[in-house]
Amino acid sequence: MNNLTELTLSEARDLLRAKKISAAELTAAFLKRIEAKACWNAFITVTGDLALAQAKESDTRLARGEIRALEGLPIAYKDLFCTKGVRTTAGSRMLESFIPPYESGVTQRLKDSGAVMLGKTNMDEFAMGSANVNSCFGSVINPWKAKDNPAQDLVPGGSSGGSSAAVVGRLCLGATGSDTGGSVRQPAAYTGVVGIKPTYGRCSRWGMVAFASSLDQAGALAKSVKDSAIMLQVMSGYDPRDSTSANVGVPDFEKSVGQSIKGLKVGLPGGDWIDQCDDSIKTMIGNAAAWLKSAGAEALDVSMPHIKHSLEAYYIIAPAEASTNLSRYDGVRFGFRAPAESIGEIYQNTRREGLGAEVRRRILIGAYVLSAGHIEAYYQRAQKVRALIKQDFSDAFSSTDIILMPTAPSGAFAIGEKQNDPVTMYLNDIFTVPANIAGLPAISIPAGVDSRGLPLGIQLIASSFNEEALFKAGCVIESSSGFVPWREEEATS
Repeated sequence: MNNLTELTLSEARDLLRAKKISAAELTAAFLKRIEAKACWNAFITVTGDLALAQAKESDTRLARGEIRALEGLPIAYKDLFCTKGVRTTAGSRMLESFIPPYESGVTQRLKDSGAVMLGKTNMDEFAMGSANVNSCFGSVINPWKAKDNPAQDLVPGGSSGGSSAAVVGRLCLGATGSDTGGSVRQPAAYTGVVGIKPTYGRCSRWGMVAFASSLDQAGALAKSVKDSAIMLQVMSGYDPRDSTSANVGVPDFEKSVGQSIKGLKVGLPGGDWIDQCDDSIKTMIGNAAAWLKSAGAEALDVSMPHIKHSLEAYYIIAPAEASTNLSRYDGVRFGFRAPAESIGEIYQNTRREGLGAEVRRRILIGAYVLSAGHIEAYYQRAQKVRALIKQDFSDAFSSTDIILMPTAPSGAFAIGEKQNDPVTMYLNDIFTVPANIAGLPAISIPAGVDSRGLPLGIQLIASSFNEEALFKAGCVIESSSGFVPWREEEATS
């Protein structure tokens, strides 16, 4: 069969089970394409031999009828999920040679489901960034090109930019990501794929390289809403090794795809912060509300007065937690160690040489807001704002089922365009951080293009552990938008 890499995850699953293709030939096709598209820099490590061995095992199981949920399906993992015996770097020189002796909770579930691991995708260092330009392994290139400047390389979003580029570029059927302030949904929007961030605690954080422990959550990037539901189904579940893991049941997410949304109440938050969006995004929001209403939903205006302060609260809380989590990288216990003549110099030289500029910036911010003279004025006040934002969502969900808003304030921008302006870069997360602050599930669905022909994403947020509502409504937007996925011949013409 030709063009195996064009298949969706669900299509490939059905063909494998019908024995019309083999896992080995499917995996080989993706490995060949990964090699051909190395210029995008989407992968840090490609595990070709391991992938082919896993595919061969899957073919044996398929022949015997011992079929697991993702049997023989080639998947990519963001390089902050620890993988036993396979290098895990978190995009940092600090962990450039780190080979974990254990498997993360999420990747173990994927492995146990029969998924084939193609490799580890590139990412912003320690997941700190929204453009995938902060990796010590170099920037990831978005396969999309702007129609007014097709020679210009664009960012794929971040920090899961390697995963989003791999999915849209047909280098894998789906990929894991992590979402601390939008790092699954924003790159999904920039590359025109679906990105799902589940409720905090839905997926295990055990074995994920930590950024901000009260915000980090594993997520999935895929070609369709259905594919994202299939992936999240496998990734979810209680893990006693993770103290933040929620001991709740996991519904059949795939069954919710395509179900009626008649009677679903959709909340539309207003405010001047929405005015920061491009006109094309404002138009898309109106279109999305109309599509949902046509499918039987009811649109309501909701008041969320504190949500506009989410970004400020996030950029106090997240760096504070990062400064604590990253204190373990000191050159003494593991990882990179710089030459030095004293223990003090080991600490200083190792962190200066082993950590990139953005990571060092956030550590300094975090240390400052946690310091004795400033913790009350900054960190404790940010936590109070966080409580108010959570209450805003709680009040909104008393009358609505989902909240509709943009994923990002614009489409993808050029590599280097905003790199020297941290504040402007941080504003890319303005619409995604509220869901992380409140620990709520959210999804980004491609639903339009901007004036440059670049993809735009619609974001839906639901109440805790109500991912099913996201898949139901997301399917309506997906089928109504008429969005045309990335095609190589169009990008290079």
